[in-house]
Amino acid sequence: MKTSLWWVRRDLRLSDNQALTAALEKSERVLPVFVIDPDLINSPYAGEKRLAFLYAGLRALDQDLRQRGSALVVRYGDPLNVLAGLMSDSDAGGIFAEGDYSPYSRRRDQEISGNLPLHLTAGLSVHPPGEIVKADGSPYTVFTPFSKAWLAHPWPGDPLPAPDRIPSPPDIHSEEVPQKPHLPAEISFHIGEKEAQRRLSEFTESVVFRYQEDRNRMDLDGTSGLSPYLRFGMLSARQAAAAARQAQAQAVDGPSRRGAETWLNELIWREFYIAILYHFPSVRQTAFRSTLRNLPWINNSEDYDAWTQSHTGYPVVDAAMRQLTTTGWMHNRARMISASFLVKDLLVDWRWGERWFMQHLVDGDPAANNGGWQWSAGTGTDAAPYFRIFNPVLQGQKFDPNGEYVRHWLPELSQVPARYIHNPWEMSPDLQKKVGCVIGQDYPAPIIDHAFARQRALDVYRKAREIDL
Repeated sequence: MKTSLWWVRRDLRLSDNQALTAALEKSERVLPVFVIDPDLINSPYAGEKRLAFLYAGLRALDQDLRQRGSALVVRYGDPLNVLAGLMSDSDAGGIFAEGDYSPYSRRRDQEISGNLPLHLTAGLSVHPPGEIVKADGSPYTVFTPFSKAWLAHPWPGDPLPAPDRIPSPPDIHSEEVPQKPHLPAEISFHIGEKEAQRRLSEFTESVVFRYQEDRNRMDLDGTSGLSPYLRFGMLSARQAAAAARQAQAQAVDGPSRRGAETWLNELIWREFYIAILYHFPSVRQTAFRSTLRNLPWINNSEDYDAWTQSHTGYPVVDAAMRQLTTTGWMHNRARMISASFLVKDLLVDWRWGERWFMQHLVDGDPAANNGGWQWSAGTGTDAAPYFRIFNPVLQGQKFDPNGEYVRHWLPELSQVPARYIHNPWEMSPDLQKKVGCVIGQDYPAPIIDHAFARQRALDVYRKAREIDL
């Protein structure tokens, strides 16, 4: 064909882009297209920070395309109608796009492929979810055997280089990328493929070798910080996994090698959750474990509001939630702690938390976010056992031992001694006044007693299991 459309979705990059490569191989000219879909941007799960990051990413992609003789065409509307119009305007013979596996994406692509020549490629994950299955073709529902099968699966080849030029048809009108919402200054993730590659190199040259030891420490810069770039495909899953494999090979000792292996394992968790959502799309609406689909949630709106507004009285939980609402990101250990508190301590439906996270996370991903929340709630695949209930004080003491994370996000606790930073209500009244943190005045008292909440959650989960059994 003379012209084809490259339909950009979650692949805002030029290197290792299998859809773009296929389009260039099959046609003389390629028209890069992004469709702003009202169903997605108006979803109750959409978040302003994530939209701002996306829009800024589209502008960065357009700049990269212009350096190669092309430009991004942006249109608003229903994808089927928009793509049909663009095919007519450009006389294109086909559409190339990277496959996506959320329920909405699959319904959308099925409708489009029934009306237009849509060609889907791999790229969202290293191995498409339909490839990593059991010998009988059924999906894995436990991570360890999935990860072993993933590691044993043939490596799909080295990441592809970016094309030098992208010949495009002339005179195709593009609408403006929205200027709002603006990307808040508090968001520390710079935009674009170049920044993703810079972060990947920086991480895999040093930090990854301490990853196993440091990744759970909320007070350290011990994670990759690559999740927003993977979310929007400014970095491909294959590029990340290839870098992890290279770091393993370059590790100078056992601890360094385990650091790289642990990070690769986290990337495989991402692929596992994509596969679960692909094979079991109902997890977006209900618990994976049928025995825990009818838990009697309390769903107290005041408790939920205290959680969202960083007013639970448990410093590590409140710091985590303030980090989220301020920056659009949260440390993974903090995600587990805050999720456990909402679901287990407060008995608020995990779907409330899943939605709140999606509304605020720059890296909010339907598969990973759902998988993480169901893990914390004990309702998903490989879930934390229902009797694993994080103690927010002990978690803080272990993973923020000097309280630096808490003090950063909760300056009202900045003068509290490390001994009390995770349990400030235990300070004497005199000490509270001395350090400027009077409980109930400068910082809230705990909204619930953890020991009571833990026992209540155990009773509720046990009873639910007994009824279902």
